[in-house]
Amino acid sequence: MIENGAVLPMFYLPPVEYFTKLITFKPDVVFEKEEHFPKQTYRNRANIYSPDGRQTLTVPIIKGSKNHTKTKDVKISYDFRWQRSHWMGLQTCYRSSAYFEYYEDDFAPFYEKQTTFLFDYNQQLLELLLRLLKIKMELKFTDTYEATYPNLTDLRNALNGKNAPDIEQKPYFQVFDERQGFLKNLSIVDLLFNQGPQTLNYL
Repeated sequence: MIENGAVLPMFYLPPVEYFTKLITFKPDVVFEKEEHFPKQTYRNRANIYSPDGRQTLTVPIIKGSKNHTKTKDVKISYDFRWQRSHWMGLQTCYRSSAYFEYYEDDFAPFYEKQTTFLFDYNQQLLELLLRLLKIKMELKFTDTYEATYPNLTDLRNALNGKNAPDIEQKPYFQVFDERQGFLKNLSIVDLLFNQGPQTLNYL
């Protein structure tokens, strides 16, 4: 049994705070896949820095029946071309950043291929991000749903856009910061595209 570890949700292009927690608790991190899918969270949305300020990218999901759907069973909707819109958004926001072109080919396939399940899509993106950040860890997952984890720090509901981030974040250069100032706790890609190989040192 893991003690002094944490249980984390699986997010889409998670915010900076997520990675600070992941580094704090690794290797004793378990990712939640058996919970009922909560709406309006980072599980299917990410914030980036656009010319007009904070912009939210949302992965649309297929509306389920009235029964609660487990996170691992939530399917991505392709009724409209959200991948094209997300990729164009990332290019518009970060094309002029120092490292976008360096990482562009790593991210492009995620906006071309169609993945059925949101959890799988997020997991594959997380595995890419860990590799790019040079964070070595084996991903472990819950196999049942537990309402509480007495021996783990439960971060399943703590990391959301409604709560102020639980981190002190030093400003780093952002492409449009002369317009809106420094925006905290954006998606990790904001940090990665601006700081490149220095991202892990920043975290």
